Amino acid sequence: MFRRGEPVPFAFVAEADRFRSNVTPPPRERLSRTQLAARSLVGLTVVAGLAGSLVFGMPALQPSKAPEKSQQSEASQGR
Repeated sequence: MFRRGEPVPFAFVAEADRFRSNVTPPPRERLSRTQLAARSLVGLTVVAGLAGSLVFGMPALQPSKAPEKSQQSEASQGR
């Protein structure tokens, strides 16, 4: 069904790894202080939100004791 052909030399792969383009990309623009502060603030907000949800969510994840007596509303006690 499939026939093996001639062995393929892989020298072209090694040459492709060494190939460098003579076109250099433009230098990246440096972030201004405002942009740096904004990104830091967004990052801190995300981290604080995750930490807060963990702190406030921990009591809900802990097993609670079953109530000793059943809860009844005040309206049902007057009967």
